[in-house]
Amino acid sequence: MINEQIRDKEIRLIGENGEQLGIMSSRDAMKMAEEAGLDLVKIAPTAKPPVCKIVDYGKYKYEQVRKEKEAKKKQRIIEIKEIRLSPNIDTNDLNTKINAARKFLSKGDKVKVTLRFRGREMAHMNTSKHILDDFAQSLSDISVIEKAPKVEGRSMTMFLTEKR
Repeated sequence: MINEQIRDKEIRLIGENGEQLGIMSSRDAMKMAEEAGLDLVKIAPTAKPPVCKIVDYGKYKYEQVRKEKEAKKKQRIIEIKEIRLSPNIDTNDLNTKINAARKFLSKGDKVKVTLRFRGREMAHMNTSKHILDDFAQSLSDISVIEKAPKVEGRSMTMFLTEKR
């Protein structure tokens, strides 16, 4: 809210240089803002009493947009990359998958390792857990297990994240 939109009886006023001017009526604050040739802007509407500041509104709005853009730039969306394995995977194939996972982890993504069972492989689920353990062991230098291997239907899944 700016200028005449502020309808509160009393407000806490902050001057154009950031100094506290105290609690006063919004009418008096409006006069002070007009004398300075600036706008009266409500910055903290939930405070008791609300906090208003004497600023150039256009410049204030520009600063707000710039701060939001800067905060957005620093954000990093963590993606979950999935790597699927089968119980009868060969060592070279496993090494290839491990290298792919290493690449994902170094980029800062999480890795979901899925061991899928089909047909008769379902009968030997407990003997295949070592594949996921070996996978995690070979990546233990750069990753840590976020969720331990867990059986879900026809697959066993485990989550790995980058070490902090």
